Amino acid sequence: MTLVNSVMHFLALPNAAPEEADVLILPVPHERTVTYKRGTAQGPAAILAATEQLEFYEEDADWCPTRHMKITVLPPLASAPGEEDEAFHRKLFDQVSGLRKDPLFIALGGEHSITPEMVFARMPKGGSLVQIDAHADLRPTYHGSIYNHACPMRRIRDRGYRLTQIGVRSLHADEASAIAADPGITTYLDRTLLQPEGMQKLLHELALLIGPVWLTIDMDGFNPALVPGVGTPQPGGLSWYQGLDIVEAIMRNRGIDLRGMDIVELVPEPSKVSQMLAAKLLQKCISHWGKARGYHQRPAQGSQIGMTDE
Repeated sequence: MTLVNSVMHFLALPNAAPEEADVLILPVPHERTVTYKRGTAQGPAAILAATEQLEFYEEDADWCPTRHMKITVLPPLASAPGEEDEAFHRKLFDQVSGLRKDPLFIALGGEHSITPEMVFARMPKGGSLVQIDAHADLRPTYHGSIYNHACPMRRIRDRGYRLTQIGVRSLHADEASAIAADPGITTYLDRTLLQPEGMQKLLHELALLIGPVWLTIDMDGFNPALVPGVGTPQPGGLSWYQGLDIVEAIMRNRGIDLRGMDIVELVPEPSKVSQMLAAKLLQKCISHWGKARGYHQRPAQGSQIGMTDE
């Protein structure tokens, strides 16, 4: 059971006041439509617990983000017993709509069905979505519901948002036909990214992105040898460094107005390798976003400076 009223922290540091935070992290331990391995509701708490084992120093960008940025983990948002799907997703939309727009917003799932309402809340006038995922998630409904975790990208595309899908290696024939017929969807199948020219083409496209963007990372986009703890694992998948190249290309692109991101579909497992990779990925996203926007030039920030790392 997820303790939805517990206070969570990033790197075990005190939470900054939400009105002062440079980064807002929202745990969304929502799990209702999972169809294979269960446990995504425990994902947010497990990821944040794993951050306690990270160093404050982030080696790729060569700085300590928490010395210069204020970060807060907001109270978790979960569905109430007996709450209808539509009511929960409306609640999620309302919660995210009410948050400040300037900070980097990061949601931790939970299942992938949580993404659309957050995109609609943070990018109401449209934009682009970059999706790391083993699955296309373009079904119009699944098991009788538009709120299924197999449907979020269809709901987003139906509102006119452009999609760039990365690492897909499992999709229905109707989804493949929809992708082929829709110029608003660009899909990089996982196997094509094994070729240098495929990865180079993707990174070039990400470097050219402009305007409002949302990044959604389904952890099954990674190779299950690296992340066995996912609800619907698939053979193949991104390597750690492929994933970092993609994240860095997005976070360092100053033409992008990154309205938010999510990390979803993690199922904590006993070895803790999966949750550690997700925690490190979370740290990398914060680090590269902050460094690209000059936060490293700011003075140290209060109680979150992280000077006692050992």
